[in-house]
Amino acid sequence: MKLEDAAAQLEALGNPTRLAVYRVLIQTGPGGKPVGDIQRKLDIPASTLSHHIAKLVQAGLIRQERVSRTLYCKADYSNMDALMRFMVRNCCADDSCVRVSR
Repeated sequence: MKLEDAAAQLEALGNPTRLAVYRVLIQTGPGGKPVGDIQRKLDIPASTLSHHIAKLVQAGLIRQERVSRTLYCKADYSNMDALMRFMVRNCCADDSCVRVSR
């Protein structure tokens, strides 16, 4: 993954509403969730939700699929995995990281 792509995805997730939408879709699984269900679950006006979904689609974090008259949003798990791999790649490579005990 390129640094610019990771930055765009992290920027999209930096908004609390978009992060909430993304978390709902990650928790939903690969089948996705109808936009109306997301709207009801998060209690977000339709126009606001549409704006946030567009940002997540543009960043490559979610996809949309129309089934008959219903628009589904689905997390793009391959892009999520790529972002997570990018974030942890070379973690503690110089062994100067502070290790946290749990």
